[in-house]
Amino acid sequence: MTHEPAVAGLLLAAGGGSRLGQPKALVSVGGSLLVERGIRLLATAGCRPVAVVLGAAADEVRSRADLAGATVVANPDWRTGMGSSLRAGLAALEATPAADCGATVIALVDQPVVAPAAVRRLIEAWRSGAAVAVASYHGEQRNPVLLDRAVWGQVAGAAVGDRGARTFLRARPALVTAVACDDVASPADIDTPADLTAVTDLLESPHRYESTTEEPSVRRPRP
Repeated sequence: MTHEPAVAGLLLAAGGGSRLGQPKALVSVGGSLLVERGIRLLATAGCRPVAVVLGAAADEVRSRADLAGATVVANPDWRTGMGSSLRAGLAALEATPAADCGATVIALVDQPVVAPAAVRRLIEAWRSGAAVAVASYHGEQRNPVLLDRAVWGQVAGAAVGDRGARTFLRARPALVTAVACDDVASPADIDTPADLTAVTDLLESPHRYESTTEEPSVRRPRP
């Protein structure tokens, strides 16, 4: 029986939330801290291991949040932007044997309107041959993103400032498979108090992006 490598989950949760007025990991939505929701999302979708990158108020996050089931990765350079968190997270996952971890799904702590089904769709696209799978909404590629292990080094090398994987994805469009997630997720993020109100309302709306077992809608790159 062929061993199928697992897919890791990487939650970027180091941001200070300067416009929000508090570290994003510690924002409470629907009775849970955002960092807890992100870890639960990845674990429920079947990612293993799950790593979470902390930076701003890291000690407070460790003391207040339930981080069970996740490996904590410290990013002392979090002020330089999301790129440093992505590099730190990928470097930590490199310690996992390749035979046990063939890819990772990267999720952002400030985008909580994502159901596990969206992550599962990315994983299915990867198991079907995609090197990079990106959730898309009405044709626009956003987050979460899955990266095959073979591209981690290139992604880390291009992750500078607050760009994360964006620079690499734009430079290598032929590698990217867009996976429609409109019905199971929203790219809405939380940068300001107004955003927090809007996202809270969205999570409390009748359409809450519950988990689904529907087959993914995949837009594959042209050869």
